[in-house]
Amino acid sequence: MINPSAIGWIDKFFIKQKHSHQPEMVDANLFYKNVRNTGFFYGHIISFETAHPIDSTGLFKDEISKIALLNSLFGIYILNFKDKNPEKFIQNAVDFYNKMNPQGFNLFKKVLPNSSNSNKLEKIIDERVQTNTNLINKSFSNVVTNALLFIDVLAFQQYLIHGDIPEKYFRNIEETIVSLITLALKTKVNKSKHDDLLIKLFEASVRYSKFSKVDFQNLEILKLDYFSNDLEKYYLVDIAGLALWSDGIIEKEEAYFLHTLADIMNVPDSFVKDSIESTHEFISKHKKEIPYFNYSNPVKNFYDQTTEVVVKLINRNKKRLIKEISESKELMILLAYSTTRDLDKSEKKKVRKQLLDVCKSIPSLTIFLLPGGSLLLPILIKFIPKLLPSAFNENLDIE
Repeated sequence: MINPSAIGWIDKFFIKQKHSHQPEMVDANLFYKNVRNTGFFYGHIISFETAHPIDSTGLFKDEISKIALLNSLFGIYILNFKDKNPEKFIQNAVDFYNKMNPQGFNLFKKVLPNSSNSNKLEKIIDERVQTNTNLINKSFSNVVTNALLFIDVLAFQQYLIHGDIPEKYFRNIEETIVSLITLALKTKVNKSKHDDLLIKLFEASVRYSKFSKVDFQNLEILKLDYFSNDLEKYYLVDIAGLALWSDGIIEKEEAYFLHTLADIMNVPDSFVKDSIESTHEFISKHKKEIPYFNYSNPVKNFYDQTTEVVVKLINRNKKRLIKEISESKELMILLAYSTTRDLDKSEKKKVRKQLLDVCKSIPSLTIFLLPGGSLLLPILIKFIPKLLPSAFNENLDIE
């Protein structure tokens, strides 16, 4: 299994794919639709378009996003160069990101000079999947990762074609997307409770733009002729369609907006129809799992998200946990008792202290030692016995 939180995951990714038959990527339209079908554009990735299947079970959302970004960058590289050499791709990707050095955001600030190119790319991708949390409140930042990751893929294509990134490319496309979403939402007949959240989602993902207070009234004001590549145009149509879908239906006025947008950019009506159908099908099927459609109760959402993180950490470190906890007979007994009755104040204090000692010995669990980490301990205490029943139930008899 690939673990994108561990060093060397990119090399492991390509070792896995190297021995699988990879068909030639000769059609940009097919590449685009395949990426869209994975959920990459919607912020909810359900699959990867790879020759060798990748199991995402147990991965965190940001880890899934890392794999999706790497795979999409590699796909656009193959599309443009007809070359599947991982080393050449990684070198091109690192060179591409090295061109990007926006004010206050240094992609290589955490990368050691003597790191391998694959390790450098791992660090860069780790930075890219994060949101710009300064633009939104912290509670909201817990439910999203970067919603504009496909912009990197579009910019990488520009780099591969021209050997450079067009001046102000990132700022132009970010501003166009957020302005386009704002215009699309103004077009909506029925406003949705998700509209403002969707705006926050995309504003949280920008890194290069400082938005003015200019109130765009129509599509003609946007400088859409700046985007000449078909993939750029398709993406803008899809993003606008995503904004319009948030109430679950595309009204006639909203469909007209999308067709007008497509007409301005010389995108065929057939693509607009396909875009509307694909967006509706995907979100209808996965709406319950997409964060910004399920934010009506922030407290519950935060608890659910936090619980998911804790459970995955327990699963990943199951063997080590059993070993460390089993060395303390008292802790074993108290955790077993916690499944059948409430522990008293003294017992809870003992469990807390001993569990923190266990967490110190397991690097992945040091999250519980950070400020505020103690608030997660009740979740840890609750799920350890449930996930490891054979280890703890046997100790109910120890006395």
